[in-house]
Amino acid sequence: MRSLKIGVGGVRGVIGETLTPELVVEFAQAFATYLDGGPILLCRDTRPSGPMVASAVRSGLLAAGCEVVDLGLCPTPTLQLAVPWLGARGGIAISAGHNTEEWNALKFVRGDGLYVNERQADELLDIYHQGEFDKATWESVPAQVVARDAIEHHVEVLSSTVNREAIAARRPTVAIDCCNGACARLTPPWLSRLGCNVLAINDDVTAPFPHSPEPTRAAAAQVAAVARAGRADIGFLHDADGERLALIDEEGHALSEELTLALAATIALGRRVGPIVTNVSTSAMVDRVAARFGAEVVRTPVGQPFISEAVLARGAILGGEGNGAVVVPAVHATHDAAACIGLFLDYLASSPAPLSALVRELPPLAMVKETLAIEPHLLYSVLQTFRDEVHDEHGAEVDLTDGVKLAWPDAWLHVRASNTESLLRVIAEAETPGRARELADWARDRLKV
Repeated sequence: MRSLKIGVGGVRGVIGETLTPELVVEFAQAFATYLDGGPILLCRDTRPSGPMVASAVRSGLLAAGCEVVDLGLCPTPTLQLAVPWLGARGGIAISAGHNTEEWNALKFVRGDGLYVNERQADELLDIYHQGEFDKATWESVPAQVVARDAIEHHVEVLSSTVNREAIAARRPTVAIDCCNGACARLTPPWLSRLGCNVLAINDDVTAPFPHSPEPTRAAAAQVAAVARAGRADIGFLHDADGERLALIDEEGHALSEELTLALAATIALGRRVGPIVTNVSTSAMVDRVAARFGAEVVRTPVGQPFISEAVLARGAILGGEGNGAVVVPAVHATHDAAACIGLFLDYLASSPAPLSALVRELPPLAMVKETLAIEPHLLYSVLQTFRDEVHDEHGAEVDLTDGVKLAWPDAWLHVRASNTESLLRVIAEAETPGRARELADWARDRLKV
């Protein structure tokens, strides 16, 4: 299946099929035109296609007359934090995040360090389709690309938001799997500077991904084994560019990515009560945690731009999604796995209770997640047919914020189009595994795929 996804998540495709150098150059020119020039930052993750895509992006930006500041190989949140710090007009992060190595993507960052929102993405797409880009004349094309390293700035901001003295005194043993991704340059060195005993694996940025870069329980087998063998106090699993995080407790148990936000919310709300922002696909565990503290949960469509803008608009103390992405506003209003790690290190330094104690406080809900591959041109027609068939399902509350979500007192079901791949995502959650499985099967029976 030839797949190219263009939308609020950026431009994403398979190298050698749909994400071509020509397309990358034109999108870079379109973004430079949209920003009306100025310095634009650039970074990439460790995928083999990264240097090729970065060269195409540089060419497009320079052709439009933009000064290019190349941060090289670094996490996407590092670039997002660096955009306002360096006074840039915006940035392009080259990473397909949780997707496997054949994929790559352009993620567009505006001047405040947030991803472009839905309206801005549509405006950028209009410029791309019109093909009328700013073009520098021969004498005005910038003669060089400026190289900067923003990792140290990210470390300084992260360190300013945690209790360094308490962490150093506690000296936790931390197992960390960087998936040979961009966070290998950030997280292990930062943890060492905080005084942690670091057990790092898959931290070679020249090596291929050792497993799927999506931080799920299945991908955490290696780091869970290291955590057990090294008697770690906690373990972490990164995706390729530092946006998502999965956890391993002190007993070496790999936790579902759905628990990352729920556990982070428990810690954050224990310090200060305020709104929590998440999307309509995230576990109801977040709502139950918030209810214990009397806090509000704000639900948005799926995607970091929606989360970030809602965090700022509502003055939230935390945001995130059920895929392991967490926003810690004290650092910045973007998904940042390292900032989330800081939250957990602070907890370990100040609480006698281990991570497993927090897990036991969470409600025992069961979730089923499935994906259905579908040809891109059929995606939305199939979803619309499903919506028409189930919109008056007896006893269900219908939410059309993003796809189709049906909620009952004991369970919910969500069917939506993926932002990153040509897939339909089916998620069901209930009080029991049997009920969740029943709802997921019910949805699949009605999806004409």
